[in-house]
Amino acid sequence: MITILVVEDDKHIRKLMNAVLRREGYEVVTAGNGIEALEVLEVRHIGLIILDIMMPEMDGYAFAEELKQAGSRIPLLMVTAKLLPEDKKKGFRLGTDDYMTKPVDTEEMLLRIQALLRRSQIASARKLVIGQVQLDYDTLTVTRGGDKQTLPQKEFYLLYKLLSYPERIFTRIQLMDEIWGMDSESTDTTVNVHINRLRKRFDTYPEFELVSVRGLGYKAVRT
Repeated sequence: MITILVVEDDKHIRKLMNAVLRREGYEVVTAGNGIEALEVLEVRHIGLIILDIMMPEMDGYAFAEELKQAGSRIPLLMVTAKLLPEDKKKGFRLGTDDYMTKPVDTEEMLLRIQALLRRSQIASARKLVIGQVQLDYDTLTVTRGGDKQTLPQKEFYLLYKLLSYPERIFTRIQLMDEIWGMDSESTDTTVNVHINRLRKRFDTYPEFELVSVRGLGYKAVRT
């Protein structure tokens, strides 16, 4: 069971998130500020953190900074009453993975959590081997024998995602949400462009093929 840490100073919001998350099968731990949250992290294994920004004693930014300095890879969903561009940039610089604005739409929150956890699960594997091909998540490289290519970040994540689930069909919207983020201003044609680039890069690799599924999306086929 995945444990989610909710860091929020408003007890009513904490109670609501606790109920919603538990109903979905998550275990939930709560904290009223960043200091309490750090104490929780010392004794509990946490799979994801939902983090408010404005809190007493230690706010969300200070808490995120602590996590970044500690090298934490726990997915971080930041929640804020207002979302100005400078606030969003600051959060991402501190390691935030996704954002939501208050009042929180609980259905959207659950979708974002699912996407973040899937992304985290793939990232935790760090390496993927298919025949003679090795994908290294940390260096964004694809190696086959003496051929080694370092890919742009989004191209690598897209390829890693598809090859992690061979034969599984992903819609363009799914791929956009998980790789570019739900708030991305890019259109789903961006996925098409990146797929075409990947096909050109690896058209001589016999281990896999990226296949278009008419009217649905894409899948990877291991050959």
